[in-house]
Amino acid sequence: MSEKVTPYSHSKLGKKEQVTQMFDTISENYDGLNRVISFGIDVKWRKRVVDILKKKRPTSILDIATGTGDLAINLTKTGAQKIVGLDISPGMLEVGKKKVHNKKLDDVIEMVVGDSENLPYEDQSFDAVTVAFGVRNFETLEKGLAEIYRVTRKNGTFVILETSVPTKTPYKQGYHFYTRFVLPTIGRLFSKDKSAYAYLSESASVFPHGEDFNNILRKIGFIEVENRPQTFGVASIYVATK
Repeated sequence: MSEKVTPYSHSKLGKKEQVTQMFDTISENYDGLNRVISFGIDVKWRKRVVDILKKKRPTSILDIATGTGDLAINLTKTGAQKIVGLDISPGMLEVGKKKVHNKKLDDVIEMVVGDSENLPYEDQSFDAVTVAFGVRNFETLEKGLAEIYRVTRKNGTFVILETSVPTKTPYKQGYHFYTRFVLPTIGRLFSKDKSAYAYLSESASVFPHGEDFNNILRKIGFIEVENRPQTFGVASIYVATK
Protein backbone atom coordinates (compact mmCIF):
# COMPACT_ATOMS: atom_id res chain seq x y z
CA MET A 1 0.00 0.00 0.00
CA SER A 2 1.31 3.44 -0.88
CA GLU A 3 2.14 5.92 1.84
CA LYS A 4 -0.47 8.70 1.99
CA VAL A 5 1.04 12.01 0.93
CA THR A 6 -1.20 15.06 0.53
CA PRO A 7 -0.67 18.41 -1.22
CA TYR A 8 -1.40 20.52 1.85
CA SER A 9 -0.15 18.91 5.04
CA HIS A 10 -1.92 21.37 7.35
CA SER A 11 -5.29 21.14 5.59
CA LYS A 12 -8.22 19.40 7.28
CA LEU A 13 -9.58 18.32 3.90
CA GLY A 14 -9.18 14.73 2.71
CA LYS A 15 -6.65 13.87 0.01
CA LYS A 16 -9.31 13.79 -2.70
CA GLU A 17 -10.47 17.32 -1.92
CA GLN A 18 -6.89 18.59 -1.63
CA VAL A 19 -5.92 17.09 -4.99
CA THR A 20 -8.99 18.70 -6.61
CA GLN A 21 -8.08 22.08 -5.12
CA MET A 22 -4.44 21.75 -6.19
CA PHE A 23 -5.17 20.87 -9.82
CA ASP A 24 -7.86 23.56 -10.11
CA THR A 25 -5.24 26.08 -8.96
CA ILE A 26 -2.45 25.03 -11.34
CA SER A 27 -4.66 24.12 -14.33
CA GLU A 28 -3.92 27.22 -16.43
CA ASN A 29 -0.15 26.72 -16.55
CA TYR A 30 -0.04 22.95 -16.02
CA ASP A 31 0.67 21.97 -19.64
CA GLY A 32 3.54 24.38 -20.20
CA LEU A 33 5.15 23.70 -16.84
CA ASN A 34 4.80 19.95 -17.35
CA ARG A 35 6.68 20.14 -20.65
CA VAL A 36 9.49 22.08 -18.97
CA ILE A 37 9.75 19.76 -15.96
CA SER A 38 9.81 16.56 -18.05
CA PHE A 39 11.95 18.08 -20.84
CA GLY A 40 9.08 17.14 -23.16
CA ILE A 41 9.74 13.41 -22.76
CA ASP A 42 6.21 12.84 -21.39
CA VAL A 43 4.95 13.38 -24.97
CA LYS A 44 6.94 10.34 -26.11
CA TRP A 45 5.65 8.25 -23.19
CA ARG A 46 2.04 9.02 -24.05
CA LYS A 47 2.68 8.05 -27.67
CA ARG A 48 3.89 4.64 -26.45
CA VAL A 49 0.64 4.17 -24.51
CA VAL A 50 -1.28 4.91 -27.71
CA ASP A 51 0.87 2.47 -29.69
CA ILE A 52 0.08 -0.29 -27.17
CA LEU A 53 -3.66 0.25 -27.51
CA LYS A 54 -3.61 0.61 -31.29
CA LYS A 55 -2.86 -3.11 -31.48
CA LYS A 56 -5.90 -3.87 -29.30
CA ARG A 57 -8.31 -1.92 -31.54
CA PRO A 58 -10.62 -0.74 -28.74
CA THR A 59 -14.02 0.73 -29.60
CA SER A 60 -14.38 2.58 -26.31
CA ILE A 61 -11.75 3.99 -23.92
CA LEU A 62 -12.01 5.58 -20.50
CA ASP A 63 -9.09 7.91 -19.72
CA ILE A 64 -9.08 8.49 -15.96
CA ALA A 65 -7.34 11.52 -14.44
CA THR A 66 -7.42 12.93 -17.96
CA GLY A 67 -6.41 16.38 -16.71
CA THR A 68 -6.17 18.73 -19.68
CA GLY A 69 -6.88 15.88 -22.08
CA ASP A 70 -3.48 15.26 -23.69
CA LEU A 71 -3.75 11.46 -23.57
CA ALA A 72 -7.45 11.41 -24.46
CA ILE A 73 -6.70 13.46 -27.58
CA ASN A 74 -3.80 11.19 -28.53
CA LEU A 75 -5.98 8.11 -28.03
CA THR A 76 -8.10 9.10 -31.03
CA LYS A 77 -5.24 7.60 -33.07
CA THR A 78 -6.30 4.14 -31.83
CA GLY A 79 -9.45 4.41 -33.94
CA ALA A 80 -11.73 4.24 -30.89
CA GLN A 81 -15.22 5.58 -31.59
CA LYS A 82 -15.84 6.76 -28.03
CA ILE A 83 -13.32 8.20 -25.59
CA VAL A 84 -14.30 9.52 -22.17
CA GLY A 85 -11.85 11.78 -20.36
CA LEU A 86 -12.72 11.77 -16.66
CA ASP A 87 -11.14 13.97 -13.99
CA ILE A 88 -11.93 15.19 -10.49
CA SER A 89 -10.73 18.74 -11.27
CA PRO A 90 -13.19 20.99 -13.12
CA GLY A 91 -10.38 23.48 -13.72
CA MET A 92 -8.23 20.96 -15.57
CA LEU A 93 -11.23 19.75 -17.58
CA GLU A 94 -12.09 23.27 -18.73
CA VAL A 95 -8.63 23.57 -20.26
CA GLY A 96 -9.06 20.11 -21.80
CA LYS A 97 -12.50 20.88 -23.25
CA LYS A 98 -11.09 23.88 -25.11
CA LYS A 99 -8.32 21.73 -26.58
CA VAL A 100 -10.80 19.04 -27.65
CA HIS A 101 -13.09 21.64 -29.23
CA ASN A 102 -10.23 23.37 -31.04
CA LYS A 103 -9.18 20.04 -32.54
CA LYS A 104 -12.82 19.37 -33.58
CA LEU A 105 -12.95 16.14 -31.57
CA ASP A 106 -16.17 16.83 -29.63
CA ASP A 107 -17.95 13.99 -31.43
CA VAL A 108 -15.36 11.45 -30.23
CA ILE A 109 -14.16 12.74 -26.84
CA GLU A 110 -16.45 13.47 -23.90
CA MET A 111 -14.88 15.29 -20.94
CA VAL A 112 -16.55 14.42 -17.62
CA VAL A 113 -16.12 15.51 -14.01
CA GLY A 114 -15.91 12.33 -11.96
CA ASP A 115 -14.31 10.42 -9.11
CA SER A 116 -12.02 7.53 -10.05
CA GLU A 117 -13.07 5.68 -6.90
CA ASN A 118 -16.80 5.94 -7.70
CA LEU A 119 -17.04 5.67 -11.48
CA PRO A 120 -20.48 6.52 -12.92
CA TYR A 121 -20.48 3.59 -15.35
CA GLU A 122 -21.92 0.09 -15.46
CA ASP A 123 -19.80 -3.04 -15.18
CA GLN A 124 -17.77 -3.89 -18.29
CA SER A 125 -18.44 -0.57 -20.04
CA PHE A 126 -15.07 0.02 -21.75
CA ASP A 127 -12.72 -1.98 -23.96
CA ALA A 128 -9.75 -0.16 -22.46
CA VAL A 129 -8.95 2.10 -19.53
CA THR A 130 -5.93 4.39 -19.26
CA VAL A 131 -4.43 6.52 -16.49
CA ALA A 132 -1.45 8.83 -17.08
CA PHE A 133 0.20 10.25 -13.96
CA GLY A 134 -2.97 9.84 -11.94
CA VAL A 135 -3.02 6.65 -9.87
CA ARG A 136 -0.71 8.08 -7.23
CA ASN A 137 -3.34 10.78 -6.61
CA PHE A 138 -6.04 8.25 -5.73
CA GLU A 139 -7.12 8.64 -2.12
CA THR A 140 -7.52 4.87 -1.75
CA LEU A 141 -5.39 3.16 -4.39
CA GLU A 142 -6.94 -0.29 -4.30
CA LYS A 143 -10.50 1.08 -4.33
CA GLY A 144 -9.72 3.08 -7.45
CA LEU A 145 -8.08 0.11 -9.17
CA ALA A 146 -11.03 -2.12 -8.25
CA GLU A 147 -13.40 0.39 -9.85
CA ILE A 148 -11.28 0.36 -13.00
CA TYR A 149 -11.38 -3.45 -13.02
CA ARG A 150 -15.17 -3.33 -12.66
CA VAL A 151 -15.81 -1.05 -15.67
CA THR A 152 -13.28 -2.81 -17.94
CA ARG A 153 -14.73 -5.44 -20.26
CA LYS A 154 -13.55 -9.03 -20.07
CA ASN A 155 -10.28 -9.36 -22.03
CA GLY A 156 -10.06 -5.56 -21.98
CA THR A 157 -6.78 -3.70 -21.43
CA PHE A 158 -5.67 -1.41 -18.63
CA VAL A 159 -2.64 0.80 -19.34
CA ILE A 160 -1.03 3.05 -16.75
CA LEU A 161 1.71 5.62 -17.27
CA GLU A 162 3.20 6.67 -13.95
CA THR A 163 6.38 8.05 -12.50
CA SER A 164 8.76 5.59 -10.89
CA VAL A 165 12.13 5.72 -9.16
CA PRO A 166 15.30 4.62 -10.99
CA THR A 167 17.24 1.87 -9.20
CA LYS A 168 20.56 2.03 -11.06
CA THR A 169 23.51 4.37 -10.46
CA PRO A 170 23.89 7.22 -11.47
CA TYR A 171 20.27 7.65 -12.53
CA LYS A 172 19.01 6.97 -9.02
CA GLN A 173 21.15 9.77 -7.52
CA GLY A 174 20.33 12.17 -10.34
CA TYR A 175 16.61 11.49 -9.99
CA HIS A 176 16.65 12.15 -6.24
CA PHE A 177 18.52 15.43 -6.69
CA TYR A 178 16.19 16.59 -9.46
CA THR A 179 12.95 15.72 -7.68
CA ARG A 180 14.07 16.99 -4.29
CA PHE A 181 15.61 20.30 -5.32
CA VAL A 182 15.05 21.22 -8.97
CA LEU A 183 11.40 20.28 -9.54
CA PRO A 184 9.99 22.02 -6.43
CA THR A 185 12.08 25.12 -7.22
CA ILE A 186 10.65 25.33 -10.74
CA GLY A 187 7.18 24.90 -9.27
CA ARG A 188 7.71 27.69 -6.75
CA LEU A 189 9.01 30.07 -9.43
CA PHE A 190 6.35 29.50 -12.07
CA SER A 191 3.25 28.14 -10.32
CA LYS A 192 0.61 29.95 -8.30
CA ASP A 193 0.59 27.02 -5.90
CA LYS A 194 3.93 26.66 -4.13
CA SER A 195 2.95 23.31 -2.57
CA ALA A 196 1.79 21.59 -5.75
CA TYR A 197 5.07 20.56 -7.32
CA ALA A 198 6.59 19.60 -3.98
CA TYR A 199 3.60 17.26 -3.54
CA LEU A 200 3.94 15.85 -7.07
CA SER A 201 7.59 15.10 -6.36
CA GLU A 202 7.04 13.58 -2.92
CA SER A 203 4.05 11.48 -3.99
CA ALA A 204 6.11 10.00 -6.82
CA SER A 205 8.95 9.06 -4.49
CA VAL A 206 6.78 7.01 -2.10
CA PHE A 207 4.43 5.42 -4.65
CA PRO A 208 4.92 1.67 -5.23
CA HIS A 209 6.49 0.95 -8.61
CA GLY A 210 7.78 -1.95 -10.65
CA GLU A 211 6.98 -5.39 -9.28
CA ASP A 212 5.40 -3.89 -6.14
CA PHE A 213 2.75 -2.21 -8.27
CA ASN A 214 2.42 -5.27 -10.52
CA ASN A 215 1.49 -7.29 -7.43
CA ILE A 216 -1.20 -4.78 -6.45
CA LEU A 217 -2.73 -5.09 -9.91
CA ARG A 218 -2.68 -8.88 -9.62
CA LYS A 219 -4.34 -8.66 -6.21
CA ILE A 220 -7.19 -6.66 -7.76
CA GLY A 221 -7.66 -9.44 -10.33
CA PHE A 222 -5.78 -8.30 -13.41
CA ILE A 223 -3.75 -10.86 -15.37
CA GLU A 224 -0.88 -10.67 -17.89
CA VAL A 225 0.55 -7.82 -15.83
CA GLU A 226 3.84 -6.30 -16.97
CA ASN A 227 5.72 -3.06 -16.45
CA ARG A 228 7.91 -1.37 -19.02
CA PRO A 229 10.42 1.12 -17.54
CA GLN A 230 10.85 4.34 -19.51
CA THR A 231 13.86 6.69 -19.81
CA PHE A 232 16.28 5.17 -17.27
CA GLY A 233 13.36 4.19 -15.01
CA VAL A 234 11.97 7.66 -14.24
CA ALA A 235 8.57 6.44 -15.46
CA SER A 236 6.89 3.11 -16.15
CA ILE A 237 4.13 1.91 -18.42
CA TYR A 238 2.08 -0.88 -16.86
CA VAL A 239 -0.09 -3.10 -19.05
CA ALA A 240 -2.69 -5.49 -17.64
CA THR A 241 -5.66 -7.51 -18.87
CA LYS A 242 -9.02 -8.26 -17.26
